[in-house]
Amino acid sequence: MTKKDIVRTIAEQIDLPQLRTKDLVQRTFDALIDALVKEGRIELRNFGVFEIKRREARMARNPRTGEKVPVQAKNVLTFKPGKEMEARVRVVDLEAIERKKEAGSRTAAKASQAPPPPTGAPEPPPS
Repeated sequence: MTKKDIVRTIAEQIDLPQLRTKDLVQRTFDALIDALVKEGRIELRNFGVFEIKRREARMARNPRTGEKVPVQAKNVLTFKPGKEMEARVRVVDLEAIERKKEAGSRTAAKASQAPPPPTGAPEPPPS
């Protein structure tokens, strides 16, 4: 799902134009980011907790060469789902979701292979 899909869904549910809904969704995302930067943590009941954590510097290994390489300390964003989200995700039928994705990609592939619709202008006779 993309931001465009979220906007379309919300716009249909609350009967608002998509442009206005897109602005509201973007402002919500911007507010979340601003709050994370200022506070370091956002708790959304029944959804989850976003938190900035510090990952210390360490030595890692290059998987191709096996050589040890230093990794600098950095801030990372973590997410811990809320109880309601966790419960709903546990019962998701992942196979059904995969079947929907495959069906959608097959439909898109067929559409891209279909001949273009007629433009109304007659085609020239073959030579």
